Amino acid sequence: MRRYVAFLPFVAMSFVHVTLLFIESPIAGPTKLWLMPLLALGVLSTSTGIHPWPWPAMSLVIGAIGFSWLGDGSATFFPMFDDELPMMLACFGLAHVVYVLIMWRVRGVSRGGFPLWSVIYAVAYAVLMVLLVPHTGSLTIPVMLYGLLLVATAAFASRCGKTIAWGGAWFFVSDAILAFRLFRPEIMPDWTNPAVMLTYCLGQGLLVYGIFVALRKRSLVTGLVEELQEPRRSTR
Repeated sequence: MRRYVAFLPFVAMSFVHVTLLFIESPIAGPTKLWLMPLLALGVLSTSTGIHPWPWPAMSLVIGAIGFSWLGDGSATFFPMFDDELPMMLACFGLAHVVYVLIMWRVRGVSRGGFPLWSVIYAVAYAVLMVLLVPHTGSLTIPVMLYGLLLVATAAFASRCGKTIAWGGAWFFVSDAILAFRLFRPEIMPDWTNPAVMLTYCLGQGLLVYGIFVALRKRSLVTGLVEELQEPRRSTR
């Protein structure tokens, strides 16, 4: 129950932000910058009392959240650039690199090989590139590279249990919608603006929560093993 409560501020702010977008409120923008800090707070506030706590792995999680936060506020944090899109792609690209590293290398997060259905992400990437590249102009290479990182995150998430897999899927959907809003705005209805953030919040929340739960289980098991082994050590 404690870990659910810790993530409630992020859930509440996500609801507020998406609702404000739906009603086209002028104060929707500032609420966006509260999302990732509240998600990080949910992770950090539940880490006390768990031993041994995997700080190196959780530092990577906080790093991914931090890069995402910079991507969310690229226009605010990098006002020296006329176009916020390149910095947004760079920041979120780094976030995806960290997520892939966590799901690939951190013990206890992955649960096996890639499921057969994950090939859908490769197909979706090919379709997206065919539809978008004629409209991406000078950003064609960055968009293609970012798309590969996005697919990698979703594919590696498919190896890590249902919660993380759904997080990767919603993150992919969010960026796919955003890509069409950026490069094919003429075909995107207004409701797709809040849809981007709705799916984004779902994706980030499920990814982070799923990774957190996996690492917590690993820590509890490790701590239990150490506790069971302690009497043996004391008798020697």
